[in-house]
Amino acid sequence: MFPLIRGWTDVQRSPATNLRLGWVLTFVAGATNAGGFLAVGSYTSHMTGILSSVADDLVLGKIALALAGLVCLLAFISGAMCTAVLVNWGLRQQLRSSYSLPLLLESGALLVFGLFGAAIAAWSQLFVPVTVVLLCFIMGLQNAVITKISKSEIRTTHITGLVTDLGIELGKLIYINRGHARLPVLANRQRLRVHGSLVMGFLLGGLVGALGFKHGGYITTLPLAALLWILCLRPLLTDWRARARAS
Repeated sequence: MFPLIRGWTDVQRSPATNLRLGWVLTFVAGATNAGGFLAVGSYTSHMTGILSSVADDLVLGKIALALAGLVCLLAFISGAMCTAVLVNWGLRQQLRSSYSLPLLLESGALLVFGLFGAAIAAWSQLFVPVTVVLLCFIMGLQNAVITKISKSEIRTTHITGLVTDLGIELGKLIYINRGHARLPVLANRQRLRVHGSLVMGFLLGGLVGALGFKHGGYITTLPLAALLWILCLRPLLTDWRARARAS
């Protein structure tokens, strides 16, 4: 398995490894988002919707709900901030696992989410809000990882942007260039493939997550957490061996 995923979370990267990692993280985001909705009745990657809800709730005088929405927004921002801190610290330490650190944290957070399952059923008024905040943190954490790795070319939870870019390229694809245009309108077929595959990855992850939570419950988070842990393991072992040799 290690040769198959070699370099996916390493600091030395290529566009191909960015796309492979992006697809896996998009799959995980789709599964977590859809499964989280079945668990707590809320989508946690859609900050546009959450901010719109905050505005609506403020106008309707639902101050408590507006504050809850702002907490979710802050949790998403905190996840992105945490990624930036971990990655930049790792790069300063010259760690091969710099990009693995936030994914390792995400893996642990997914396990915590799974462990909340029994508590949610018994203490829903307490643990549902905590779980929503945790899921928003996870989404911010993950989206920032691939954004930083790919230099903002790939995002895994922001499907609206992906679909918009996909529509733009499809519009270029069907555009008819009449005559001998000096600057013909041409679609970027590579971008079409990348965005199309990421959208499908999110959809497939959503189907798997929804089916998993419907039939298996919170245990569905275990393979997702394990997948992230496996992706992180190789560069982490490389750094551990390097530190062991140096000491």
